[in-house]
Amino acid sequence: MRVTNDDARFREILREHWGYGEFRGIQLDIIRSIAAGQDTLGLMPTGGGKSVTFQVPALAAEGLCIVVTPLIALMKDQVNHLLRRGIRAAAVYSGLSRDDIQLHLDNCIYGGNKFLYVSPERLSSELFQQKLARMKVSFITVDEAHCISQWGYDFRPAYLEIAKLRDLLPGVPVLALTATATPRVAEDICRQLRFRDNGRTFRMSFERKNLSYVVRRAEDKDAELLHILRSVPGSAIVYTRSRQGARDTARLLEAEGITALYYHAGLTNVDKDVRQQAWQEGGTRVMVATNAFGMGIDKADVRLVVHMDVPDSVEAYFQEAGRAGRDGKRAYAVLLTNGNDRRKLTQRIPDTFPDKDYVQRIYESLSYYFELPMGEGAGRRFEFDLDKFCRVFKFFPVPALSALQLLTRGGYINYQDSEESTSRVLFLVARDELYSLNYLTPLEEAVVQGILRNYGGIFSDYVYIHEATVADAAGTDARQVYEVLKGLTRQRILHYIPRKATPYISYPMRRIPQEDVGLGPDIYEYRLEEYKERIRAMLDYTEEEDECRSRYLLRYFGEQREEGCGQCDVCLSRKPREATLQEAGQMLLTILADGCPHAPTDLRPDGLPTETVAQALRHLVAEGRVVRTGDSYCLASHAQ
Repeated sequence: MRVTNDDARFREILREHWGYGEFRGIQLDIIRSIAAGQDTLGLMPTGGGKSVTFQVPALAAEGLCIVVTPLIALMKDQVNHLLRRGIRAAAVYSGLSRDDIQLHLDNCIYGGNKFLYVSPERLSSELFQQKLARMKVSFITVDEAHCISQWGYDFRPAYLEIAKLRDLLPGVPVLALTATATPRVAEDICRQLRFRDNGRTFRMSFERKNLSYVVRRAEDKDAELLHILRSVPGSAIVYTRSRQGARDTARLLEAEGITALYYHAGLTNVDKDVRQQAWQEGGTRVMVATNAFGMGIDKADVRLVVHMDVPDSVEAYFQEAGRAGRDGKRAYAVLLTNGNDRRKLTQRIPDTFPDKDYVQRIYESLSYYFELPMGEGAGRRFEFDLDKFCRVFKFFPVPALSALQLLTRGGYINYQDSEESTSRVLFLVARDELYSLNYLTPLEEAVVQGILRNYGGIFSDYVYIHEATVADAAGTDARQVYEVLKGLTRQRILHYIPRKATPYISYPMRRIPQEDVGLGPDIYEYRLEEYKERIRAMLDYTEEEDECRSRYLLRYFGEQREEGCGQCDVCLSRKPREATLQEAGQMLLTILADGCPHAPTDLRPDGLPTETVAQALRHLVAEGRVVRTGDSYCLASHAQ
């Protein structure tokens, strides 16, 4: 790796492309380390600026930076950010045509790109490895690096392929980045990525001084959620455990006059893009989502993250809660819990680690489902519908999915649940008839012409299209193209099949007898105990009444703090009366800062007694900072 390890040059790149005058935290330490050719692990909390730590040294170096990351949405988001800054970048993932993949890889060979984003599943493809041998690679970045550790909360077997890059690219350093790693996981990351003796680890404090952690006990979680959203203004994320819960909660909020959308893994990718864009641009206030939402989201002004259900690990909770307040301003992470949560969380243990004989039955049932004879199947690949499979063989989906993941870790199958297909369009009217239509809107006409100018054979067969390409030709955006194509489908002018995530199961080895399917301790028993420990730690967090929330989280990640944060529900419950009054006054001013009049029922800051809030409000009125008009209150500076 040839790069000038020059702080002045790094700062120049930062100013030129990002507009910042100085690096934050440990960013510069990480940049110096990878620029010196040292294997480097960076542990940074959500919002710590991980992307800068590899993008800046890559721009200072000769050659290409390969970025391995697990989510297609994250790839596309980061590539778009780089392109808008005039930096050449591309992403290769399942769902692209072979021609598009080959074009991107060739551009990397001939110097057309500075960054190549790739999913871990693509690393083992023959085409990728052939092209990789001809690329000039400066270094490899592994994002969400905890996924490579069997002790990590989100272990992904495909991440183990990353270490093989070290054989294909000898001498090329590796930069691993994660926002959630215990000391044990951090050590395992370095081992799995085969860090050399000169490897360095940099740890940024996981403390978020602007983020207030609150655990709220509530028998009626819906009512409590409405109260919280009416008390804390601004953009919000609400996490639920299930897809149905996301839909129901979003509909509840809409019925109560709070704009909300829902998001889960079962939506088409176009639907996901549309909803994510609407929320990021402020078109809707609340995103109600499963854990499928959030990774790679670049929205700094989220004021509130609420968990309706208790996550099954501290790591998952910390990462999701950390999406609030990335702009450094006051934000809240609220976890709602009641007496049912311990039972629900404990039930996840057998759901996540079903009995071994159950896993064997899933394996055998798959063979019947795909009509796969004994001794065959090696190298074969099938589309897979989990819901249909469970209906046919009478399995429950949650433990069945866990069994598929265990079989994948054991090497018996390879289950991929997020491979993206490409959108397709077929015109249902003849070309002459299309030109005679006189009732199309100008936007519909522009989209139709955008398709015709970019794609051929579309009147005789389905043709793969990219909404972004059509949007550029039509002078609009991909969201509008999606809506127009759905409308034209309803009019029977064309048939549009949006891209979606299609699960696949492949067989790396031939089918074997059910009784020969075995799961060793490193796949089953050790990981089961680790999972139980994470459940216990999460339950301890929800039931803790004496230790500061922030201090508990920091201790979990190996960071010791003697003092409390002073702003979580535990710390606030211990504050002297005077300090509590001051805190209540500040919270009231935050609520009233939107400039709108608020009824007294809206002025109930989280974690404080009603009488304390009422007294603080009287003080603010007496000081002339807040005025009362009729039955409402507003800041004096906004009073008419």
